This record gives sequence, C-alpha cells and structure tokens, in this order.
Amino acid sequence: MDTTDTGCDHLIEALIEREGGYVNHPDDRGGPTRYGITEAVARAHGYAGTMAALPQDEAVAIYRRLFWLRPRFDEIAERLPRVAAELFDTGANMGPGVAATFLQRALTALNRNGKDYPDLVPDGRVGNRTLAALDAFLETRGKASGETVLLRAVEALQGERYLRLAERRPANEAFLYGWLANRMGNS
Repeated sequence: MDTTDTGCDHLIEALIEREGGYVNHPDDRGGPTRYGITEAVARAHGYAGTMAALPQDEAVAIYRRLFWLRPRFDEIAERLPRVAAELFDTGANMGPGVAATFLQRALTALNRNGKDYPDLVPDGRVGNRTLAALDAFLETRGKASGETVLLRAVEALQGERYLRLAERRPANEAFLYGWLANRMGNS
C-alpha cells in the first residue's frame, strides 16, 4: 500500500472545502471539528494542539491514512472510482467501517441469493472476500451499469441511516438537511 498515493487528493480537497474550518456545534456529539476532523480522531492520530489550530496538511494526512488507505478504499477506486469516492465521503461522515458495511450489504443483496458469489459478513472491513465479491459482481453485471447500481444501493443505505439518526435523536434534525444536500451524490 503506497502511503504517498495521490489518487484521493481531489476527494480530500473537495471534502475539506465542504467541511470548512473550525466548528463547534452544540448539537454535534462529535464535539469540535476542523476540516471535518473530530477531536477524538485528531488525538488518535497524534495531534495534541487545539482543534481550532489543526493544520490543513495534518487533516489531509489523517484523511488519506485513516479514511482512504486503511479501509482499502484505494483498492475499490482501482475498480470503481465513483463508488470509492462515495465510500470515502460516507466514511468521513459516519466512519469508514459504516461505509464498508454499506458496500458489503449492497453486494450481498445484489448477489442473486448467492448465485453470483457468496454472501458477505457485513463486518465493516474491506478484505479479500469483499474485493472478490466486488470483482464477481462486476464480471456479472458489467462495470458501467454495475457501478451505477452499486452506487445507488450504497447511497440508499446512507440516506436511510441519516433519516434514522434524525428520528432517533431530534437534535440531529439540525444536520439532516445538510447531510442529504451535501453528503449524498458527491461521487
């Protein structure tokens, strides 16, 4: 895995632009963020300063390492760039494990009852089985139409989760419009 991968640079730049600078919204359970990076993620990455002062290059490094390379979205991008872009953006907002679970659930639902490839355990980790299922899906459905359908399935799961979050915690209604307007279809 090449940690100098620049295949995601444009995705990171667009995400940072959407996220903006320092935010400390009282209804956000994630607490203070800068460039969309939560304090907990920054600390886990080794950043010790105030969130308001988090350097952009540090945010870029965090996104590349924790939200692109570690979840293996770079390997998805080799096959399906638009799906990988959506997984990256979803992972930045909900966590890469959630995004990977959406992919695994969609692939399993699209395998025609296991005729095309075995069901996946939605464990939130892209591994060899997930990549093999993705390859088998593309072999069966074709790259162009397969990518469109898989992207729609992932976005449907994402949208359903946003609605559920707002229903379960009314304070999240403050974010729902922005999530649906700015987080879906960014691939």
